[in-house]
Amino acid sequence: MTEPTGPLAGLLVADFSRVLAGPYSTMLLADLGAEVVKVEGPAGDDTRHWSPPVRDGVSTYYLGINRNKRSVALDLKDDADRATAQELARRADVLVENFKPGGLARFGLDYETVAATNPAVVYASISGFGSQEGGSHLPGYDLIVQAISGLMSLTGSPDGEPFRAGISVFDVVAGLHATIGVLSALNARHETGRGQHVEVSLMASALSGMVNQSSAAVAGGVVPFRMGNSHPSLFPYEPLECADGELIITAGNNGQFRKLVEVLGVPELADDPRFARNEDRTANRDELRPLLVERLRTRGKQEWFEAIFAVGVPCGPINTVDGGVAFAEQVGLDPVVRVGGGDRAIPSIRNPITFSATPPSYRLPPPGLDEHGDEIRKWLSER
Repeated sequence: MTEPTGPLAGLLVADFSRVLAGPYSTMLLADLGAEVVKVEGPAGDDTRHWSPPVRDGVSTYYLGINRNKRSVALDLKDDADRATAQELARRADVLVENFKPGGLARFGLDYETVAATNPAVVYASISGFGSQEGGSHLPGYDLIVQAISGLMSLTGSPDGEPFRAGISVFDVVAGLHATIGVLSALNARHETGRGQHVEVSLMASALSGMVNQSSAAVAGGVVPFRMGNSHPSLFPYEPLECADGELIITAGNNGQFRKLVEVLGVPELADDPRFARNEDRTANRDELRPLLVERLRTRGKQEWFEAIFAVGVPCGPINTVDGGVAFAEQVGLDPVVRVGGGDRAIPSIRNPITFSATPPSYRLPPPGLDEHGDEIRKWLSER
């Protein structure tokens, strides 16, 4: 095996996960230097076949969450392959899986069995609704969790139907929570020498990730509702119409609102008792909105963007995704890296974390199915 660099260099991650939440988590660990072995069934990760779009015949969904990994295809129903998987688990510092709770027990790969021979292992399980009796049997699909958690009730036009988010947002949030859990358990292992079982569910991540909206429900006794692009507690904090389209404007405090109305040429609005405080502006948004739009319609959105941004009020155009990548390049974030060499180099979105001393690295393109199978089997056979 290679010797990668980075803050997690030297750690071995056995990745028994598939689709999104688990693979996203293990890719982040791999970017930070961990050696990740992706264990796939004979047919491969489902996302290999989720297309379009594709690049060179491979799903871009799969490509987006599987760099820096080595792939081995194992049929856990086969005695030899199962023994290989168990040996990998015995050597791993971290094991990540998102089988249905208890699903790996019949293969001797559940936490209790693995920890019996590898007590230092940090074993992370990602599920849809947790491992308790009430939810363990439920399938964990992001869209189902968006519906059941209440997110869809918050997304869309007030007079329209509920909508899903444009990405599998709770898969991503659960993947991030799993990563935090793994790193926390590794830190605890420094003190105790022992690993532990880390559990994350999409449902729990959803309720945590809805932050102010779930807090409104449990702490305020309020049932949040769809407001389109409006914010329940801030105004202006939404798209507003300019001469040639809409511009997002977010004046989140009184100072920003004063700067906004000054640049719009209506400074008197900052001292109007209907709009002086955020709670006033929020309560009287239907009166304030047309006053702002009247001024915004006198110029184009790009001109207003430059003028409003220049005085320190957050605002921005509504881009397509490629426009978002282009803007990140414009502001110096260098968002795209090429992973691999020659014809196999894959453009990929950069890991979002920067380090002053131990930066992420991009060593391996997303692997083909069982691409490293022989190498991994040979390595595991060496006692």
